[in-house]
Amino acid sequence: MTRHATAALLTAACLLAAGCSSTPKKDAPQENPAADALTAARAYQQAANAQNWKRACELSTAALRGGTVAQCTASHLGPTPTPTPSETVTLTPSPTDSPPTYADGSTPEPLPTHPPATGPDRATIGPVTAGGTVQVAATRVHPAGYGVLITYTVQWPGKPATTARRALRVVDEGGAWHVDQHEDVQDGDSGHGSPVAAALSGG
Repeated sequence: MTRHATAALLTAACLLAAGCSSTPKKDAPQENPAADALTAARAYQQAANAQNWKRACELSTAALRGGTVAQCTASHLGPTPTPTPSETVTLTPSPTDSPPTYADGSTPEPLPTHPPATGPDRATIGPVTAGGTVQVAATRVHPAGYGVLITYTVQWPGKPATTARRALRVVDEGGAWHVDQHEDVQDGDSGHGSPVAAALSGG
């Protein structure tokens, strides 16, 4: 074998090795930002409907949170109520204490008991559905990103169920998708092409 033939074989082997190492794998997963944005929007709404405010705040942009995750969570939970003087517990014995005995040896009839107050009835919220993902342009206060249509049912006790329709703007912040804006979708939004883009255009 001549020197020229040997050099050609070595060159071919080097090119083959280089080609194998530089050729991208065909089965490598492709990025799908629209699907990732939809997943983030659904997770945010599920957390908000479950009143899991810590998770909802984690899935929000810094602008939407208006502070840290802890501050955002606290703002949704509200302050801890402080008992008023009329609500404080009295230590004065009453007929409900274990039971008093009168001078003649008799005891009073027990007072009727009442169930504790549970606050207003809460609505039953159905599963969250996400879809209708579209690209949305930047506005004066919100960056460009993806708009996602969120729907779920809300039913108050004794009333028919209604369907909530919300548009969520999801943007890339720090390499992850976060919700930056949420708006109710009105009937008039459907007459402007995408109701999601129309609902998010005014923010």
